[in-house]
Amino acid sequence: MFDPAPLIATSDAPIPDGAEPAWISGAGGARLRAALFSPKGRARGSIVLSGGRTEPIEKYFEVIQDFLDRGFVVLAHDWRGQGLSHRMLGDPLKGHADGAKTFLDDFRILLDAYAERLPKPWVAVAHSMGGCLTLLAMAHGETRFAGAIFSAPMLGVQTGGRSLATAKMMTRISKMMGRARRYVMNDPGKPFDEDFEANALTHDRQRFERTLGQLKAEPQLALGAPTWGWLDFALRATAELARPERLSHITVPVIILSAEEDKLVDNAAQRAAARHLPQGKLINVPGAFHEILMETDEMRNIFMRAFDALTGRVAPKPAEPPKAAPPTPPKPAEAAPAAAAPTPRPAAAPAPAAAAAASPAPAAKKPAAAKKPAAKKPAAAKKPAAAKKAAPAKTAQAKAAKPAAAKKPSTAKTAAAKPAAKPAAAKKAPAKAPAKAAAKPAAAKKAPAAKKPAAKPAAAKKPAAAKKPAAAKKAPAKAPAKAAAKPAAKPAAAAKAPTAKKPAANKPAAKKAAPAKK
Repeated sequence: MFDPAPLIATSDAPIPDGAEPAWISGAGGARLRAALFSPKGRARGSIVLSGGRTEPIEKYFEVIQDFLDRGFVVLAHDWRGQGLSHRMLGDPLKGHADGAKTFLDDFRILLDAYAERLPKPWVAVAHSMGGCLTLLAMAHGETRFAGAIFSAPMLGVQTGGRSLATAKMMTRISKMMGRARRYVMNDPGKPFDEDFEANALTHDRQRFERTLGQLKAEPQLALGAPTWGWLDFALRATAELARPERLSHITVPVIILSAEEDKLVDNAAQRAAARHLPQGKLINVPGAFHEILMETDEMRNIFMRAFDALTGRVAPKPAEPPKAAPPTPPKPAEAAPAAAAPTPRPAAAPAPAAAAAASPAPAAKKPAAAKKPAAKKPAAAKKPAAAKKAAPAKTAQAKAAKPAAAKKPSTAKTAAAKPAAKPAAAKKAPAKAPAKAAAKPAAAKKAPAAKKPAAKPAAAKKPAAAKKPAAAKKAPAKAPAKAAAKPAAKPAAAAKAPTAKKPAANKPAAKKAAPAKK
């Protein structure tokens, strides 16, 4: 799609992996250089990186690598008139411009050419003149950026001790006199100065010498002082951005980092722009010279933290795929409470259940499924509940049918059966009784005789739920010596159940219960 272009590598500044440098055709057919860098793995968005005046793509290799490590695709480019892009004058060292429009047209063409290869969201990153032109493009309707962050943007220029009005007048006169392509300075100096101590760009010697090494490796990257034409462009562009109405419709987040000791651009203009932008924010970098991204790590990291905060907001990292959960082991069967013994059962018939209810329910042919008793232990009654007279001691029913044993608490003791002549002692209530009960317990109904008691046990009348334990069915005169399953605690000999204060309110119609003995 694009013709390949060169990138210059040095020992101090290797080319980042995944670089695709290319030539594109800008406004008027000018040949411009760009380079696309792709990260490893899935990209979280794209950075459009625009350098300042004199700065080629190579100067930003370290910054580009920082962005790649954060998962961004990076598109860097040389503005026309610098780097390896088209130089507008016969003298390639003159930093010239014919107004902002040509720059803006080139920028739009660049974005259009790479749009399909730049995953959204887009974030603009620019320095100095690049910041001025990027913000101007946004003011002119470029809406594809989700946010922007600028390093010492050229939103106003320092005029060397002259007033701004004087500088504008001198520029107009120079253009009228046909001197637009001449150097502003009488002595333009060298295209690159090797004196680190006298520089006003960075406090970091290593990064200063790294840039110097790139220019020595490829002198065509170098650019000299500006012309009157370039100064006219800079004054007009910054004057437009100083108008609040030009910035008021830029609604995306814009962060401006201001170099505290900047000697090239106007920090007051940066503060004003941050106020006029709806989501503008100004961050001061204490002690920094103009090139914040080429400064010492301490100063440079202020920019990178601001970048991380912005991209975390507008281009967050993609969520990692969920890790496969380990297989869930089969749920073990719920064990009975440690203190309670399993409920003994007859050979072929389930035990009748005692369901808690507000009023006693009529006897059913088949017993309902037993509910697990509640956790609260019932209070002991003073007198035993009234029970029906026992059946004859030696009947066929007593020999054939074994009563279903109730679940017993670990600390409770089972009462021994009384002789048939005396009222039977009530069984202990289950360890976990219903939480709420009716005021008075209901008397248990006498179990009917059956030919096959193992198949059809005697149906018990459902007792009313009560705070006091319900009266239990009288045990047969001759209880079996051993239960089907051993209880957790050994039964105590002849322990009497507590007695109730009053006899049961609901008495059976056929027979009257014998009074309980104290």
